[in-house]
Amino acid sequence: MSELEELARLVRGACRGVAFTGAGISTESGIPDYRGPQGVWNTETPVYYQDFMASREARVRAWQRGVRMFHRCGAAKPNDGHLIITELQRRGHIETIITQNIDGLHLDAGNQNVIELHGTNRYAACQHCGKEWPTPVIVERVEKGDEAPECDACGGPIKARTISFGQSMPEKEMRLATEATRKADLYISIGSSLVVEPAASFPVLAKQSGASLIIVNAQPTPLDDIADIVIREPIGETMRKLLRQLPG
Repeated sequence: MSELEELARLVRGACRGVAFTGAGISTESGIPDYRGPQGVWNTETPVYYQDFMASREARVRAWQRGVRMFHRCGAAKPNDGHLIITELQRRGHIETIITQNIDGLHLDAGNQNVIELHGTNRYAACQHCGKEWPTPVIVERVEKGDEAPECDACGGPIKARTISFGQSMPEKEMRLATEATRKADLYISIGSSLVVEPAASFPVLAKQSGASLIIVNAQPTPLDDIADIVIREPIGETMRKLLRQLPG
């Protein structure tokens, strides 16, 4: 039995499956990943949360990058990876999507029960009082010359509602992801390097809790040795082939 046939067999038998997705699932939509050969962190240095809060210069740099990423994400459309996950949900095999991505493409694809571990770039929030805005409102301010926008209510720094390096993970999302992971019968990691903690620990927890672990990623990951199946083919192509293996 081929790896794809075995994957199809596991998917057919799953009813509490989790799709755990990283930046690699969105590259086919034109959004660059972070740690691949052409990844963002190979050309840019991330702005740490502590620096963002302490330095106006860091906030200016963060928003320059944030505006570029917002426009790139805004122009992107869900690809077959996202859309076929929606179909697997419709068929009752995938229950939850846990994503490290901030681009919102799972929601655009109609995915249900999406847990965004690293937040979303579709909203921005004051880091002092919590007031929120749709990101386009803040992007417009930046593009008009307000390089490090501040809250009109309290004067605090405004940041995209994403989780930066050095920032605490969101408690609610971590709790929900842990619950979904513990009860999963199938765990498909798609497009994640599986090196960013604590998110990368979820596939390990799934395996320890009895789930079959599948890794679909272009590059090797630290968890390949514990996976039941490892597929290093393009994600869209893999998901299309998987769907053809399943009954309609």
